[in-house]
Amino acid sequence: MSRAEALRPAGPVNPLWTFGLLRSELLTTFRRWRTLALLGVLAAVPVLVGIAVKIETSDGSPGGGGDGGGGPAFISQITNNGLFLVFTALAATLPFFLPMAIGVIAGDAVAGEANAGTLRYLLVAPAGRTRLLLTKYATVLVFCLAATLVVAVSALTVGALLFPLGDLTTISGTRISFTEGLGRALLIALVVAASLTGVAALGLFVSTLTNSGIAAMATTVGLLITVQILDQIPQLHALHPYLFSHYWLSFADLMREPVYWDDLVRNLGLQALYAAVFGSAAWARFTAKDISA
Repeated sequence: MSRAEALRPAGPVNPLWTFGLLRSELLTTFRRWRTLALLGVLAAVPVLVGIAVKIETSDGSPGGGGDGGGGPAFISQITNNGLFLVFTALAATLPFFLPMAIGVIAGDAVAGEANAGTLRYLLVAPAGRTRLLLTKYATVLVFCLAATLVVAVSALTVGALLFPLGDLTTISGTRISFTEGLGRALLIALVVAASLTGVAALGLFVSTLTNSGIAAMATTVGLLITVQILDQIPQLHALHPYLFSHYWLSFADLMREPVYWDDLVRNLGLQALYAAVFGSAAWARFTAKDISA
């Protein structure tokens, strides 16, 4: 059965057809070599970090260090507990690698279909543009979760192979069991995935502005880099709390005892705001767009 036949409902549109459309989009996205290559690169980052730390500490010297709850503080703990490689890998990939991958997938979501000449066909079925756009966004969100879990699982595997596992010490200095630490690692992965929803909505909006998938992907990644640069300029400190990347590393607060929720809540609220604003903009643009391809 062709994709055309799979996506064409036999009668009035119903929820089952919507799930069929989502399933088709997920299969199409995760079967692309580009998607598999992105996931492969993300999986390789924890491997490289783990090997680098293992080589650096092979003479018994301590690993990297640093104060605060960011990546450096986690790196210093990897040799004592491989579970910290999960937190380090997420801290290393979140500023650029993860959002870049999301930007590529989101930027290509609509523009790629238009460039390939399949977008007009997808709109022939009586599902409406809103349903199709929501399906595209849901697919990108699934990729957000999948990409984050790939990093986390890869890091946990490498950490278990190269370093000991066991009870771990939080940033606050308290001890928690390995099981609780594993639960916090999963929660951190979910928070990181949620932190990418704003980028996903931004990329989807950019994707509705052009019929070139490459242009949409490049623009999304360019905006990502620009925002990251702006977030590092001290003179723009008043603007920083409104940038979608500003609270990304707040997930480290989940490794405190008790957990600091303030920045975590700010981060999730900011992502919801970006998703609502750029999701609405994408809907307004897509529903009024003249589809010629």
